[in-house]
Amino acid sequence: MDFDLSAEQRDLAAAAADFFSSSASPARSRAMLDDRTLAPEPGHAALAGSGFAAITVPESAGGGGGSVLDLAVVAEQAGRVLAGPSLVTAARVAVLLAGDDAGLAELASGERRFAVVDDGAATLDAVGADTFLALAGDRLVRAEGVVTPGDPIDATRGLGMVALGEQRVIAEDVALRWRHAERVARVVLAAEDLGTAGRAVEIGVAYAQQRHAFGRAIGSYQAVKHALVDAYVEVEQLRSLVWWAAWAADEAPEELPLASAAAKAQAATALERAAETLIQVHGGIGFTWEHDAHLYWRRAKVDRFLLGDDVAAYDEVARLALDAASAPAREAVPQG
Repeated sequence: MDFDLSAEQRDLAAAAADFFSSSASPARSRAMLDDRTLAPEPGHAALAGSGFAAITVPESAGGGGGSVLDLAVVAEQAGRVLAGPSLVTAARVAVLLAGDDAGLAELASGERRFAVVDDGAATLDAVGADTFLALAGDRLVRAEGVVTPGDPIDATRGLGMVALGEQRVIAEDVALRWRHAERVARVVLAAEDLGTAGRAVEIGVAYAQQRHAFGRAIGSYQAVKHALVDAYVEVEQLRSLVWWAAWAADEAPEELPLASAAAKAQAATALERAAETLIQVHGGIGFTWEHDAHLYWRRAKVDRFLLGDDVAAYDEVARLALDAASAPAREAVPQG
């Protein structure tokens, strides 16, 4: 197992950075808070045209035929600029529609704008979507729906409550597939949060080097220095978890339950710390509407509860780890 990226994946990350930095920005996130008629950038059409949303879609359906790790590399760059719609949705839909080349082709081309509905929860990328996937018993259904947008903290996430219309069953016995899709989605969400948290730390470090107080750069004071270092360490811990979880999704599915839960939990913790540190380092400026700091905090508060909250994820990590640790002991007990 190699936790470093390949040369091809580094090239992919560079291409994604160029695309997202030229087509999206935190300024759009702020503008959407003022004008709810605006759509996130780069938007569905541009994202479909880039091919990034279809990385994990098979080539036979018009996708890139790539891995979850490839998509995670791209998702990190999307997270840096608070881009939308989320690659989380694309990743989840690609798993749910496995084997349905017609549906996958609609995803890859951007012909349909998908969202995945979970019972009782606001739906990610619901605003602007025209096709919804949901679980009905153990069947996967496809439907149109009516979206009721909320008053979200982070408008770029397109959250809304969905009332499904007439439903069409497109697959049977999909409980395991649904769970796998959710785990893959958690990995991609953690990758987006990795990019967001990393960018927040970068902005904080740059300001600490430039801002002077009492004749010294504020970054030379221990309180500021230690806060930024702590945030940086959490980001790097998250990076290792994201690459492990993405690798597990591709190569070691038996490790994915633990890896995806760990990545989800750490992503919530790391992004929240990075965002709060960014605000604190900027002092009074960090609390103003015009500065970008609050946009990263908003993303942290929303993502913490997507695909289950961080408390549930930490509980899952503990349960899975304890189960794994006790399994050899149970096997060693003499039978009968």
